[in-house]
Amino acid sequence: MAQQLKATLIGSMPSFSRAVAACFAIPQFSYLNDTRYTVFPGFCDVHVHFREPGFSYKETIASGCRAAAHGGYTAVCTMPNLNPVPDSAAHLREQTALIAEHATVGVYPYGAITVGQQGEQLAALEDMAPDVIAFSDDGRGVQSDALMREAMQRAKALGKMIVAHCEVNELLRGGYIHDGAYAAAHGHRGICSESEWRQIERDLKLVSEVGCAYHVCHISTKESVELIRQAKASGLDVTCETGPHYLMLDDSDLQEHGRFKMNPPLRDKSDRLALIEGVCDGTIDMIATDHAPHSAEEKAKGLEGSAFGVVGLETALPVLYTALVKPGILTLDKVVDLLAAAPRKRFNIPYDESFTVWDMEDKRPVDPREFLSLGKATPFEGTELYGRCVLTVCNGQTVFSEI
Repeated sequence: MAQQLKATLIGSMPSFSRAVAACFAIPQFSYLNDTRYTVFPGFCDVHVHFREPGFSYKETIASGCRAAAHGGYTAVCTMPNLNPVPDSAAHLREQTALIAEHATVGVYPYGAITVGQQGEQLAALEDMAPDVIAFSDDGRGVQSDALMREAMQRAKALGKMIVAHCEVNELLRGGYIHDGAYAAAHGHRGICSESEWRQIERDLKLVSEVGCAYHVCHISTKESVELIRQAKASGLDVTCETGPHYLMLDDSDLQEHGRFKMNPPLRDKSDRLALIEGVCDGTIDMIATDHAPHSAEEKAKGLEGSAFGVVGLETALPVLYTALVKPGILTLDKVVDLLAAAPRKRFNIPYDESFTVWDMEDKRPVDPREFLSLGKATPFEGTELYGRCVLTVCNGQTVFSEI
C-alpha cells in the first residue's frame, strides 16, 4: 500500500498540489486520508537556526534541510546569529550562496536588526530588504527604545516586519532556567518572567506609535499572552509564536541535563496553560520550533553550563498531536493551520508543490539517534509520541522518504 500511495501522489503531483492548496482557501483545513496515511501540506517554520555560515559543527544548511524534511517542513526561516552576522548585503550573500547550493527545502533568511546583533547601531536594512524575509536580532533583545523605534520606522518604509526576541538584559541576573519552584529547590539561578513580558510591553507601545508590522518570537509567559491579546484587540498589526515544548512541558518536568535548557526557559504550569488558552483563542498565531542545534559537548554540561537551545523540527507535529490533539484540546485541522497555513500567510511565503505524508497512529519513544539534524538535544528524549513522517515532497521533489 505504501509504495502504491507514494506512486499515486507523486504521479499526480500537479492535480494533487492544487487540491492541497485549495484546502487553505476554506476556513477549516481538510486533510486527505488514506486509511493509514494522512497527507498534509508542507509545514512552515518561521524560527530555525541552521548555524551556517560560522558554526557548521552544530548544523549546516544541508543537515538542517534534512531535519526539516524529516519533520514534514518544506519552508523554514533562518535566524541571523551566524558568523558573519547577516547585517549587510555582503554578509548576507555568504549565507544565501550556501542556501542556493545546499538547500533542499525553501530557506528564507532573516536580516539582523543591528550590526553584529550588538544592539548599538542599525544594520543595513535597506540593502538587505530585497533578500530577507524580515528583520530580527533573535537571541538578543534590542535594549534601546530609540533604536527599536528607528528600526520599526525603517522596516515599515521597506514593507518588512520586525520579528523580536524580547528580553530585558538587566532582568536576567545570570539566570538560566525559569525563576520558579524547581530553581528554588535545586539552587539554580532563575530567569524571571518579567524579563520577557516587559520588553513585549515596550515594543507594543512602539508599534502603536509607529504602525509597523510586528511579530514576537517564542512567547513563554502568561503575561506575554495577555499583552498580545490586548494589542490585537486594539487593532495593532501584531502576531506571535510559541514552541511545542512550551505547550507540553513546564518547569516541573525539568531534569539536571542540558537538553532541558532553552531560552526562554520552560515556565510554570500556569504559563503553559495560558499558552494553550492563547493557542485555542487565536492570540497565538502559529507554532515555531526555535530549532537550535548544538554539539553534544555543548549540551553535556548540565543546566547551568550547557548552551541554550534544543532541536525541534523532527518532533513538532508528534508533540502537538500527542499533547493537544489526542486529549481533544485542539483539532488536527487547527494544528495544521498553526504549522502550515498561518505562518505562510503572515510571512508571505508562497505555496508550492509540497506535501508531507504521516502515519499518525505510529507510537514510539523519541530516539535522538534517529534525528537527521546534527543536534540531538531534545527534552522529549524517551517520551512516547504519536506520529511518524514517511514522505515529504518539496516543490515536486522527494526530500524525505521511508516508503
